[in-house]
Amino acid sequence: MEIRFPDIPLYQGWGHPYRVEATIRGLELVEGHLPPEIEGTLLRCGPDRQYPPRDGSDVFIDGEGMVHTFRFSGGQVDYMSRWVRTERFVLQEKARRALFGRYRNRFANDPAAGSARNGTANTNLVFHAGKLLALKEDDLPYELDPETLETRGRSDFGGAITSVSLSAHPKLDLVHDEMLTFSYQAKGDGTKDIVFYALNRDGRVVDEIWFEMPWPGMVHDFAVTPNYAVFPFFPFITDIEAVKRGAPFYQWHPDEETQVAIVPRHGTARDIRWFRGPTMSAGHMMNAYEDGSKVHLDVCLYDGPCFDFFPTPSGQSFPTPPPILTQFTFDLSDGKPAYTLRPLARIPGELPRTDDRYQGHGYQHGYMVAGRGADGSSSVGHVDHHAGKMECWAPGPASAVQESQFVPRRPDSKEGDGYLLTVVNRLAENHSDLAVLDARNVAAGPVALFRLPVRVRMAFHGTWVPAETFQTRRYGMEIVP
Repeated sequence: MEIRFPDIPLYQGWGHPYRVEATIRGLELVEGHLPPEIEGTLLRCGPDRQYPPRDGSDVFIDGEGMVHTFRFSGGQVDYMSRWVRTERFVLQEKARRALFGRYRNRFANDPAAGSARNGTANTNLVFHAGKLLALKEDDLPYELDPETLETRGRSDFGGAITSVSLSAHPKLDLVHDEMLTFSYQAKGDGTKDIVFYALNRDGRVVDEIWFEMPWPGMVHDFAVTPNYAVFPFFPFITDIEAVKRGAPFYQWHPDEETQVAIVPRHGTARDIRWFRGPTMSAGHMMNAYEDGSKVHLDVCLYDGPCFDFFPTPSGQSFPTPPPILTQFTFDLSDGKPAYTLRPLARIPGELPRTDDRYQGHGYQHGYMVAGRGADGSSSVGHVDHHAGKMECWAPGPASAVQESQFVPRRPDSKEGDGYLLTVVNRLAENHSDLAVLDARNVAAGPVALFRLPVRVRMAFHGTWVPAETFQTRRYGMEIVP
């Protein structure tokens, strides 16, 4: 059988499937100098296509998981990329063709796929309790060898996780070495079950709260504070009977309100407070924090659907509006189910990040991919919430940035005192760079810039692991007043 990728917009230019596993010992330094205190590994994960899709169509969130690591040691940076050898990947490798159908639609699979799981492990990489995990919300995580990136297999933390999947957006408490996570449609496709988990530093479940969603929907991201887990429910809804007929796994329901659950982390489903508001959507949360009786949630908010490839049940598609960093405020004292909204930035932005030590706490500094030029270019944006301003670094024409990762200068540095690591897509030159920015002076440009002779096609999310954390299994970070 010939391997021929379809001529579709997603596969043109930078988006064409890359399919390369690479090892580069010592990236070329082309600008500046690497700060000596940066010692550790940047972990990234994204999708690529192993074989052409079965029906000739695709969406950018699908494809087999490709993990990328940038290891900083002794003033040099080594790069490695490897496939996550999921159950799906191994079957397709043997068949030498795609066996799995449209996004998350197990009913469109080739009979040769049998009862194999559709999981792709293509969205995020985290390190917790000694495990390096590749994550995608359609399955349980896959554990990888931290040195070689060899796939060890699916992980349910020794049977501690009973849901069929785990989120690609866990929150790591870098001070207490906890992992806070969840699963939606947690008992199978089309169910309304959702569960919140807190895992301690040894990977043992110490909190588990099951409850029902308003509908069998999508919950890509969530947020946490010391006392609450915040779950927004936007109306991307799964209709299994429609999926069987070939409909997308999610459909957009503009007639449904947004609903938000404020879940006490040490309570039960009976203690949840529910809030309702206008029909909107968001893929990613920047942070949440408590302020007396109020909980604030900062998200990249779309005034409509954030995915234009999930139409309404009638087949109507809506253009994706620009995402604006916006704050939800929930008042837990007045018993009212309404929340308020307040914009936090004027420039559209996505893939928000913070100094990860301050997840769940009051914070000053936020970072995101800002703007979008006609040539596909974008910038690193730094939002100073206290000053109410935003500054950006643009890497140049026909150059786009991926999600940034904050690295503290020291474990006990003040908030924002450190660096941003950002993969840069050189769209016209068809290769990637790695930029190191001063997190408090983003607009000044890179303090160091490394060139990759290869292309990091699309890496959604990741994390930073200090060198000693791989040995101690502890992050040992501090929050400084």
